[in-house]
Amino acid sequence: MDQQKQIHKWLREVIADDSERIFEVQSSVYSDCVDSLRGRTPNQYKTLTKTILPRVALYKALKADDKLSGSAYELTHRYMVEVIGTQKHKSTAVLEIIPGFYRIYSRSFLKIMRTTDLQKSTQEEGKDYYNITITDCLWHNACREFGCPELCPAFCDVDDITYGDLKKLGFTRTQTLGKGGECCDFHFYRK
Repeated sequence: MDQQKQIHKWLREVIADDSERIFEVQSSVYSDCVDSLRGRTPNQYKTLTKTILPRVALYKALKADDKLSGSAYELTHRYMVEVIGTQKHKSTAVLEIIPGFYRIYSRSFLKIMRTTDLQKSTQEEGKDYYNITITDCLWHNACREFGCPELCPAFCDVDDITYGDLKKLGFTRTQTLGKGGECCDFHFYRK
């Protein structure tokens, strides 16, 4: 589902009385953010407009609202964890039924990380593990660029939900850029 439609639907479910007001502001903030994008690759532009900026705009709309500003982070975090994280976890868990899941998933993940322009990272792999160390991240940079660095930990928490409690793939991390770390140190391993 398109992120804007998903946010609108979620707002109607969670804060019904305020949903239309917040969504109108969110849509306006989102448009302004998109209009300000310059010098991005097509992949960065797509990720920003489809994934990152709708959530940044939701947070900024809630934060600007007199009635809801005090719960802006909590509500945005809730959306990101309960909706986005849960969806991503379910889709990853479904993939685990594929024979050879770990091998296929690890190879695909590493290939993407080696070729993406969404972050800068180094990769390390062994027979039953792979590590990704991210030192520059589009999500982290976007939160800072659009004036809400405090929102970035919610993006990090989505990873914890996405990769937590899987049957064949383990995941740990000791730090993230969004939570003040020097890097994001993803460690994946075969269970």
